[in-house]
Amino acid sequence: MERPLSIIVPIHSFEPGGVERVGLNLAQYWHSAGHNVTIILGRDEGLDRPQAPKLRYKVLRSLVPTARFETLWMIWSLLVHLENDDPDVIFCPGNTYAIVCVVMRLILGSACPPIVAKISNDLVRRDKSRPYRMAYRLWLRIQGRIFDRIVGMAPPMREEISGLMSVPDDRIAIVPDPALSRARLNRLLEIPRSRARRTSLRFVAIGRLVPQKNFALLLTAFAQGFRPGDTLTVVGDGPERASLEALAARLALQGHVTFTGHLPSPDAELERADCLLLSSNYEGVPAVVIEAIAAGLPVIATDCSLSMPELLKDERGILVPVGDTEAFAARIAGAMALPERTRPHRQYAASFVLEEACERYLAVMRAAIAETAPHRPKFLAIPKGDLRVVPARAK
Repeated sequence: MERPLSIIVPIHSFEPGGVERVGLNLAQYWHSAGHNVTIILGRDEGLDRPQAPKLRYKVLRSLVPTARFETLWMIWSLLVHLENDDPDVIFCPGNTYAIVCVVMRLILGSACPPIVAKISNDLVRRDKSRPYRMAYRLWLRIQGRIFDRIVGMAPPMREEISGLMSVPDDRIAIVPDPALSRARLNRLLEIPRSRARRTSLRFVAIGRLVPQKNFALLLTAFAQGFRPGDTLTVVGDGPERASLEALAARLALQGHVTFTGHLPSPDAELERADCLLLSSNYEGVPAVVIEAIAAGLPVIATDCSLSMPELLKDERGILVPVGDTEAFAARIAGAMALPERTRPHRQYAASFVLEEACERYLAVMRAAIAETAPHRPKFLAIPKGDLRVVPARAK
């Protein structure tokens, strides 16, 4: 029997986010399998705090709020933790945390634990200007030289990681995005679907209300494309909520659009809906699309990542160009003609089950540990800090 691993996972907070949710779900599985998992929190707050899994959390005390400089605070918190702990591996749960893990390696050098990094977003970033993309490609190559293993969430990402990050194939792993536990997958698969005799549709959009998701485009397209009786439910919260509600009012969508705010689970809305809308400027492998496929919903989405054509092929959904309001509106107007999802359509979501992904991640971690162990010295001294254990929580 292989020995348990000591795994460190940095997480900014309990604010809703797909990267954080998947990272905590992976950590919970590893913990339940007997591994020593520690979550280093930037701050012990956020809307998803009540649903946080029962794990070992540590947070560094601060005399001032840290949300405005959360990345710098996360870097310092992780360094302080590593003063007293020598983990086997650091798991970087998404692109947001790349800077934290890169700085760990630059400061600690070969004494830094091996880093396994998950790529959670599109690397091309077609939504940005050419100068930005050039600078971003340099940043990706830096990551490619520093991380010990890089994990993509779908097969099309292998070539993207290899080319843009300049990473040899033996340091790339593909592990399907662990969007669903097996139990949740089965619950979604059991939702009955029929649009017989329907004359209107219930659309749903799920995500943080932030610029990346481009809900302004979605509302504008819905205003142009909806038919009498159609409704749209927007599930999520974020800094753009007030401006989006004002936009919905200007577009005269009262009675047609509902903002639910943050919900602990979107499953009830997925069950009530007839079609999922996704308007993002960029994504990796959006968990909400996988959830919608399992729930039997057709999907209308922007072509916001290299993985989207694979996700929505075989009539699982329809893609429109990023930023194209008119094309999005046209697809909304014609959504009644989309074919109903069959069992094979929905069963595709079984490729993204948490339990299988967790074991594959552990194999990737063990390979990284075995490769780096002969060259890794003990840690150097790091300035002390007041890192406290946060009481464990249970879902």
